[in-house]
Amino acid sequence: MFLLSFLACGGAPLPGVLYDDERLAVVDMHLHPGLWEDIPPSTQSYLAGNFPAPLSLIPDALARSVLTGEGILGQLDEAGVSQGVLFAVYAPRTVGIASNELVIGELAADPERLWGLASLRVDQWATDEEEELARLAEALEAPGMIGVKLAHAHQHFRMDDPRLYSIYALAAAYGAPVYLHTGSSPFPGTAQDAPYTDPSYLAEAVALYPDTIFILGHLGYDFRNREIGAFQACLDLAQAAPNVFLEPSALGSATSDPEQVTLAAAYAAMREAGLVDRIIYGSDGPQSPGFVAEYLERSIYAMEQAGYSADEARAVLSGNFARTFAVPEVAL
Repeated sequence: MFLLSFLACGGAPLPGVLYDDERLAVVDMHLHPGLWEDIPPSTQSYLAGNFPAPLSLIPDALARSVLTGEGILGQLDEAGVSQGVLFAVYAPRTVGIASNELVIGELAADPERLWGLASLRVDQWATDEEEELARLAEALEAPGMIGVKLAHAHQHFRMDDPRLYSIYALAAAYGAPVYLHTGSSPFPGTAQDAPYTDPSYLAEAVALYPDTIFILGHLGYDFRNREIGAFQACLDLAQAAPNVFLEPSALGSATSDPEQVTLAAAYAAMREAGLVDRIIYGSDGPQSPGFVAEYLERSIYAMEQAGYSADEARAVLSGNFARTFAVPEVAL
């Protein structure tokens, strides 16, 4: 049975998790830093509604406690997670802006444990493409910035829009994997139609840019209706193209998967499809205090239910990340 490693060692928990009596390192590749004031009011209200009482009465203070680099490190420590990846995002209509500069600054909280993914604005692409690509390139040259984050649904551009394919070309030139939000989103103002959420619409870009690594976040989950959504499309694309990877964040949360069956079924299907070597663990934290630890616990349970060996779990939790992003593998 899975046990989170909260064994005291000099007053601090040991890193890693116990799985089949082996201690495994964990890297959480999906974490969101930010400033409460940079989140649109409608999304602030949505987020505050998800905070437990009485914390929902002071959402700005709570956000400040978990959305900084220091706050995120505290959440990683609580979960036994060795390293984490902070996402920049430029989505002023939905979740707000966490700039490249903000992420680069937060990495300084612990450069040994934190990595970053850069992003860019696309809302004025017809006039700002060259400038935005230059800003993205500059961010990718900063220490610790190892990839690109895009969210078509939040940024309101279609997955099959060829005008944006220059992003993938730049990512390939920098050896920077591209993380993409797939599936619908519950946040106000999100584009919910299939071209913005269904990874099937990425097939052309995936084929045109074989040197670009595409990581399909959330496995196409439909967060509005709490249904599996475009999961099969994610599997099909990954089976057809070796440059497609899978990241099962958020869909296994207590809200989305209260009976702990959806995430376990997803892990089983990915294993059956022969894709264990292309699963990269992420939580979509910190969200609220304790979420990072809880999501890791639920994910380990799902892998156990799906019959993952310790070696397979090790690949998902840290090994695949290190190989995909060409960084040193975590040693416990």
